[in-house]
Amino acid sequence: MSLRRALPLTFILLVLPFALAAKPGDDIPKAAWKRPIGAPLEHPGTKKPALDSGHIDDGYWQGAPVGGFGAGTFSRTYRGDFARWHLQGGVHKYQSIDGNQFAMFQKTEGDSNGFAQALTATHPRDGALSSWKWDYPVGAGDYYALYPKAWFDYRSDKFPAHVVLEQYSPILPDNYKESSYPIAVYRWHAENPTKKRVTVSVLLSWENMLGWFRTFSRDLSGGINAGNFNRAANESLGSAGTMKGIVFDRNRIGPTQEAWDGQWTIAALESPGVEIFYQSTFDPGGDGKEIWEPFSKDGKLSNSNDGWTSAGENLAGAIAVRFTLEPGEKRVIPMVIAWDQPVVQFGAGRKWNRRYTDFYGASGLNSWAIARDGLKNAAAWSDAIDAWQAPYINDESKPLWYRGMLFNEMYVLADLGTFWGRPVGSDPKLPPVYSFMECYDYPYYETLDVRFYGSMPLIKFWPDIEKGIMREFADTVPHEYNEKMIWRWKTLQTQSANFKIRKAKGAVPHDLGVPEEDPFMQINQFNWQDTNGWKDLNPKFVLMVYRDFVLSGSKDKEFLRHTWPAIQEALAYLRKYDTDGDGIPENGGYPDQTYDTWVVRGESAYSAGLWLAALRSAEEIGKQLGDSAAAAQYHELFIRGQASYIKKLWNGEYFRYDTGSEYRDNIQADQLAGQWYANMTGLGDLVPRDMQLSSLKKIYNFNVLKFADGSMGAVNGIAPDGTLVTTNEQVQEVWTGTTFAVAALMLSDGLKDEAFRTAWGIYHTSYETKGYWFRTPEAWDISGNYRASMYMRPAAIWALEMTRPPAK
Repeated sequence: MSLRRALPLTFILLVLPFALAAKPGDDIPKAAWKRPIGAPLEHPGTKKPALDSGHIDDGYWQGAPVGGFGAGTFSRTYRGDFARWHLQGGVHKYQSIDGNQFAMFQKTEGDSNGFAQALTATHPRDGALSSWKWDYPVGAGDYYALYPKAWFDYRSDKFPAHVVLEQYSPILPDNYKESSYPIAVYRWHAENPTKKRVTVSVLLSWENMLGWFRTFSRDLSGGINAGNFNRAANESLGSAGTMKGIVFDRNRIGPTQEAWDGQWTIAALESPGVEIFYQSTFDPGGDGKEIWEPFSKDGKLSNSNDGWTSAGENLAGAIAVRFTLEPGEKRVIPMVIAWDQPVVQFGAGRKWNRRYTDFYGASGLNSWAIARDGLKNAAAWSDAIDAWQAPYINDESKPLWYRGMLFNEMYVLADLGTFWGRPVGSDPKLPPVYSFMECYDYPYYETLDVRFYGSMPLIKFWPDIEKGIMREFADTVPHEYNEKMIWRWKTLQTQSANFKIRKAKGAVPHDLGVPEEDPFMQINQFNWQDTNGWKDLNPKFVLMVYRDFVLSGSKDKEFLRHTWPAIQEALAYLRKYDTDGDGIPENGGYPDQTYDTWVVRGESAYSAGLWLAALRSAEEIGKQLGDSAAAAQYHELFIRGQASYIKKLWNGEYFRYDTGSEYRDNIQADQLAGQWYANMTGLGDLVPRDMQLSSLKKIYNFNVLKFADGSMGAVNGIAPDGTLVTTNEQVQEVWTGTTFAVAALMLSDGLKDEAFRTAWGIYHTSYETKGYWFRTPEAWDISGNYRASMYMRPAAIWALEMTRPPAK
C-alpha cells in the first residue's frame, strides 16, 4: 500500500444487554424457498436473445436483499458472495466484492487443529486474498428465503457444530420507522450436537465502499475517496455487555453532502463467553495473511489498530466473534452491517435526504448509532417478522409454494431503486415521498399502469405510503407539461420524426419520472408511446384510489376529497375518446395501454372493462362524498357503456380483444381486469357472472393449458383455435403479474383449482426451472427466456390474498 499514515485508533465499546435465547435451524419455516448452497442450475433462463446488451442479465445466483425502504439495498447470493448493489437511487450495480465476506472457524476440544473456511462457494477471480480458504463445498447445506428473511444452513462435515445464519432487515407491516433503516442483521444460531466442547468463531470482513457509487453506470466505479480510513474508538459504558465494531469513514470537513458519502459500520456483541477480535485495516487486494493466519489458527484476529488512510487503494476491516459451546448447548450471536449515506442525488442535481434521517439526522455520521439499534433490537425484530408472516405461511388451505412466494415477491418494495425521503432543506412536517421503479431496464418511478398490479402489498401493509403516492398522481392531473418529446414507436412506424407533449391536462401520467432526470418534479418521462392518449391510465388511477379507500377500511374520506377533483377531470378527459357516443372510449389504433406494442383499435375488452369499473368506482366515491349528481351521472354512463361492452365484444364464450384490429378475436388473458378490481372492492358484476365464468374457463383452457401444458402461466393472447399468435412479441409472452391478476379473479369467482394452477406456472418457471428468484421478470416466452428482470408487476401475487367470496 502507498500513502499510509498512522491514525489514533481506539476500539469502540458499548454496554448492551445480551440474551442467550436460541432458535434452532429446524425452525426455518417450511414455506421458505430452498436451494442447496452454491448449486448450479441446469438449463437456466436468460434474457431474450433479441434484447440489446443494456438489458440486465446477472444470472441466477441471486439472494434476498437487505436494507430498508429507501435506504439502499444489497444482496448476498445463495453462493455466499455479496454481489448486487442498489445503494444509489435508481442504479443497479452487480459485482462480487472480494473483501466482503463471512468466514467460520471451528475446533473441537482435544483436537490439535481447527478448521476455517470462507463461507462462499466461489473465490476471487484475480487471486486476491490468496491465503484464505475459498470454495465452500457446493451443497453442504441449504439456502432458504422468506423475504425479508433468508437463512444459510451450513452443514459441512468439517464443522462439528451446526450453525445457521439468519439475515433480515426490519421490514415490518404498518411500520413507517424501522422499515426505513439502513441495516442488515445477521443472527448466528449455533448448536453443538457432539459430546465435546466446540469453539466457534465467525468472521465478518468488509471493504470501505465510500466513493464506489458515484455514477449512474451499472459498473462499480471502484473510485475510492482520498482519505478513506477505517476507525475504531473507545466508548466504554459498563460491563454488562459490549458492542464492538469498525466504522468505515473518510477524512471530512463536516457533515455528508454528497450521495456517495457517509459511513459504514460492522459490529457485534461481546458478553461473558463471547469474545470479539478485530483488525481495523487490511488490504483486500493482497494475500490477506494478516487476517487468515490468526483466524484459521484459533479463531482470533490480532486486535490491530494499525490504520491507514487511502489515496486510491481499497481498504477493508474485519471482526471475529468467538465463543465455545458445551455439548448440547445453543447460542444466538447477533452481528450487523449498518450504513449511513443520507443523501440521494438524482441526475438533474436535486438532493434529497432519505427517510431514516428523520430518526437519525442527516449528518452521515450515525452508522454506529444505527448499528447499536440493530443489535439491541435484533431478537425483537426477528420475532415481529415471524409473527407477521405466521398467519399466511401457516394457512394450509393454500399451496405451500404459494405461501412462500407471497413474501419473496415483496422484495421489490425495497430493492427496485426504491426512494423514500424529502428534499434537502424542505419542511420536515411534510410527508416524505416514497417511490419504487418499474424495473432497472425501464427505470420509471411508479409506472402507473404497472403499479395497478404491483402495488398490492403496499396497500395491504403500508397504506399510508400507498395513499400518499396516489395523492401525488392526483396532483398532476390538472397540469399540462408542454415540453415536446419524440414519440419513439410512431417514429419507428413512419420512419419520420413524430412528437408528443410530455403530459396533457387531464391525462394521468404514465410515471413520476426517472432517476437520471428530476423524478417527482419532471414526470411522465416515458416516450415510447404517447401516453396522453392511453385508455387504461385514467381508469386505473380511479380504480386504485377507490381500492386504497376500501382496503384501508373505507374511512379515509379526506383521501377521497383530495383525489375527487382529479378523478372527475380524468374521467371527463377520457370521455372525449368516445367518438360514437356508445358510452365506451375507443382505442386509437396504436398500443395505447399497458401492452405497449400490441395494437388495439376500437372498443376493447381490456380498456373498456377498466372504464366500466372506473365509472362504478366514481359512482361509489360520489356517494361517499355526498355528490349525488355526480354519482347519478356515472351510474348512467356505466349502464350505457355496459350494454355496448356486451353487445360489441361478447362472442358467446369470451370477450373479444377488440373490434377493429387484426387481433380482434384473440383470447386475452387480462380481458376482465376491470372485473378483477370490481370483485376486490365489492363493486359487483360489471358483466353477468355466467359471462365471467365462461371467459375465465376459456382463458384457463386456452391461455394456460395450451401454453406449455399449463406449466408457465397464462400467455397474454392466443388464437381462437389455440395456436400461438407470433406476429407480435407481447401477445406471445406470459406476463407474470397479469397472470397473478387473472388467478386472483379466478379465485374470487370460485375457481380455486384453476386459480392456483394458473399461478403455479409463474412459481414453477421462476423458482424451479429458469432461476428467476429475486429477479422475477415482467415476461417470458415459450422458450422461458425473459424480458425485463427485477420487475414491479409480480407483486400482484398479493391480490390472491385480497379476494372476496362470490356474491350469493
